[in-house]
Amino acid sequence: MKVILQQDIKGQGKKGQLKEVSDGYARNYLLPRNLAVEATADNLNAMRLKDKARQAQIAREKAQAQEYAEKLGAVVVHVKAKAGAGGKLFGSVTSKEIAEALNTQHGIAVEKNQIVQTEPIKQFGTFQVKCKLGYEITGTIHVMVTEEK
Repeated sequence: MKVILQQDIKGQGKKGQLKEVSDGYARNYLLPRNLAVEATADNLNAMRLKDKARQAQIAREKAQAQEYAEKLGAVVVHVKAKAGAGGKLFGSVTSKEIAEALNTQHGIAVEKNQIVQTEPIKQFGTFQVKCKLGYEITGTIHVMVTEEK
């Protein structure tokens, strides 16, 4: 019997996958627990429509990530920090501060966990920080750290 899986099932397959299983397994286990539905013409058509909608959503998200990557390369984020003698900062500039400054100054919403700092920013100057936007698209944020007065 052909069924469409409604959830991931260990040893069988992933959600939304069309599988051929034995009649008894389908009738006695999968169908009563709503783990799968029978692969009728209506259900197959609904599965295709859901897959097409999911592909369109992924394409939109990729396009938005690419747009954000282009915007990030064109802007400079100014972060103000307190400093002691010798130009050393008290603490460091965190990814949370960079994300908040990016959102307030340029209206680009990026989560703090998307910002990747190879080393902490502990002095004044201009730095480049990578930002993982998803779908293997990365952008570069130009951060300028200045003294807070």
